[in-house]
Amino acid sequence: MHLHTIDWVIASFCVIICFAPALFVAKRSGKSTAEFFASGRSVPWWLAGLSMVATTFSSDTPNLVANFVRTEGVAGNWRWWAFTLTGVATVFFYARLWRRSGALTDLEFYELRYSGKAASAVRGFRAVYLGLFFNCIIMATVNLAACKIAAVLFGFERWQTLLAVGLLNVVFATHSGLWGVLVIDMVQFFIKMAAVIAAAYFAVELPQVGGMHGLVEKLSHMPGPHGLNYLNMLPDFTNNWDLAVAVFILPISVQWWAVWYPGAEPGGGSYIAQRMLASKSEKDALAGTLFFNVAHYVLRPWPWILVGLASLIVYPQLSDIQTAFPHLDPSLIGHDIAYPAMLRFLPVGWIGLMLGGLIAANSSTILTHLNWGASYLVHDFYRRFIHTGAPDSHYVKAGRYATVLLFVGSSATVFALDTAAQSFNIILQVGAGTGLLYLVRWYWWRVTAWCEIVAMVSSFVVSIAILILAKNGLDIPSAQALLLTVAITTVCWLLTAYFGPKNDEKVLLSFYRKVRPYGPGWRDIRAQAGISAAQEAADEETGNFPLALLGWSAGCIMIWSALFTVGNFLYGRTGYALALLVVFSISATFLARVVAKLWR
Repeated sequence: MHLHTIDWVIASFCVIICFAPALFVAKRSGKSTAEFFASGRSVPWWLAGLSMVATTFSSDTPNLVANFVRTEGVAGNWRWWAFTLTGVATVFFYARLWRRSGALTDLEFYELRYSGKAASAVRGFRAVYLGLFFNCIIMATVNLAACKIAAVLFGFERWQTLLAVGLLNVVFATHSGLWGVLVIDMVQFFIKMAAVIAAAYFAVELPQVGGMHGLVEKLSHMPGPHGLNYLNMLPDFTNNWDLAVAVFILPISVQWWAVWYPGAEPGGGSYIAQRMLASKSEKDALAGTLFFNVAHYVLRPWPWILVGLASLIVYPQLSDIQTAFPHLDPSLIGHDIAYPAMLRFLPVGWIGLMLGGLIAANSSTILTHLNWGASYLVHDFYRRFIHTGAPDSHYVKAGRYATVLLFVGSSATVFALDTAAQSFNIILQVGAGTGLLYLVRWYWWRVTAWCEIVAMVSSFVVSIAILILAKNGLDIPSAQALLLTVAITTVCWLLTAYFGPKNDEKVLLSFYRKVRPYGPGWRDIRAQAGISAAQEAADEETGNFPLALLGWSAGCIMIWSALFTVGNFLYGRTGYALALLVVFSISATFLARVVAKLWR
């Protein structure tokens, strides 16, 4: 693709206005590890929420959505839409508790909640396991998408793209800390939204697509594999049962609570927990997380989906993409490259905006993961186990070195991946079965650090065993593999909870007094904690479980109804759209009242 001077000017302007503000907070971030990794715990709700949204809006996300649309139709997005249940549960059941814990990272939680050497061991292990291993896979996925986009736009090799984004991201991540990440995220979100909306508009308006009417008309008469209707927002339960199980039934019934996935962790975790811990109050943690979930599932999906649908008309087969880009590395060809392939039709000037938006999308995610991963490696591993008692300036410097290490590791991992969907499935499989534990540990005193160790080990071992069986010709379908991993992992950690070593009672009492989790799972500990009647009554009011359950239900209904209201308006199905708009209005009103009562 040929970029004109105006495109380069616009792209450069987008990068400057994103990154320049971060220079003004660098000095503040270098004061201490609390500033570098948690912004001094003074982040307002709107900034925390915008940062969460910007982080999950990475350069691989449009590619992944296009992959789902082209292979499984719009309904394939239920693989991640189902995580609405997880995100809204975090809002109403966990955001307050995270903020009350006062931890600097979510891994510090382990030594607040658990006791003994097992607590230290699980904290140190997860610091390396998540901060290095998992984090490198996630960043590699994001940078793989950047490589595919750069290959289409400029003909870059992988190493050239990695060098370019590495220099930009590492410099700012090491220089500005979390404050810089938050400020950059805030600006990047609006640039990215403008860019993807423009991409969707120009894709739909192509002559071969014919506008929204032409898109709907042509795809209605273009059946996919096994009679798949690409436009359906729900899978076909009668004629394509296997696909319905994989993309809807399993995610909505099991996956949302059973699987650990970055950004949608059951009970909150990783950079979502980091933003909650950095919030200036419990209310800000709750409001920021709620805003994130609404923006994540309602504002962003349809521009990506429309480009994916339009690509089916322009490039019905992968061979059509290879023909359109004859010099493209064949190893990069997959359904996920359809999104950057559609960018060739953007007019002059708009290509520059999209380039700036894609740089912003890549940076917002990579910067967060570099800072989050460095916080694990430095605060939860190096500071805790290797070199204790040094001044804060030493750990800030160590955080900067860890940032460079993480980017080098993630860049090497890029060469082992082929598609966004591949890494998505790897992360889901390895994290399967641990999710329920992360939900329960806040509400049941019996959960121990040994439960976490057993859950991680059993999930990993089962996943590896399934991969070995597949290599030897015994390929277990992904849905069955997920259920098998979940079942074995859950049984293992539950047995450990009942028959394994117990937590020290003093640690449980200290945790309860600090965090004050509610529910019957802490009844025995609550009786010993010596909480005043007034405090207990206040906790019951703010931790009103039935009211939180209503808020969770209303929040999910509001988000899904809003999502499908937009979709039906785009399809021209006005009747369905208006009916869903009524559902949205009622659920949103009810949700507002629930939140107001909980806050009061």
